[in-house]
Amino acid sequence: MTARAFLPKTLDLLPAELPIFPLTGALLLPMGHLPLNIFEPRYIAMVTDALRTPQRLIGMVQSSDQAQSMGEAPVHGLGCAGRISALSENDEGTILITLTGVIRFCIEEELPLAAGGYRCVRADFSRFGSDLSRIAPDPQAKDSAEANADGDVLRASIIDATKRYFDAKGFSTDWDGINNLGLAELVTSLGMACPFDPMEKQALLEAQTVEEQARTLAQILTMAAMGDGHESNAAVN
Repeated sequence: MTARAFLPKTLDLLPAELPIFPLTGALLLPMGHLPLNIFEPRYIAMVTDALRTPQRLIGMVQSSDQAQSMGEAPVHGLGCAGRISALSENDEGTILITLTGVIRFCIEEELPLAAGGYRCVRADFSRFGSDLSRIAPDPQAKDSAEANADGDVLRASIIDATKRYFDAKGFSTDWDGINNLGLAELVTSLGMACPFDPMEKQALLEAQTVEEQARTLAQILTMAAMGDGHESNAAVN
């Protein structure tokens, strides 16, 4: 089952209150696609309730205290709202969904638990209005990060750092596909796919602009390539 697409193009179309899904190590960025297997009753209720709203948004956040259970732990004050863009159910009663990243948000306050037992927050999207242009770009305009020499330099630095990182970790990938990505797509794809530390993922999420995210990503890749690494051979698609 595929949920009907609804892409809010302005901040006023976004809800003031948002259900949140705390999941350490899961990074969602605008334009990105995050598959999730939903099995806890409270999160099944969350998905069911979100599907009843026109925006169909769920906020992905990371725990700020990994020593506690993710469902009850305090969370970072900044997350990313994702629209339920695909959904399927299986015979075990669990739900498979895909969240498509829409816009980041700051948590103004945590609200009482919803009737279904999941957490909700009052969300402030005002700092991240530019995220909406990533998912619904103006066809007459070019991404500022890709329309100038600085964007080209950033893109080249990320590709160079990625090659060194993949060589150090023994990863393989589709280099033709990576070379064909624009800067924003490159940051989103690599940022979400690479097995970075949760704090590194949070740093990527909190970088304000695409250019800042690109510089943060290049730094993370460079530092990881210089480390001793512990991952075994893998493929990143």
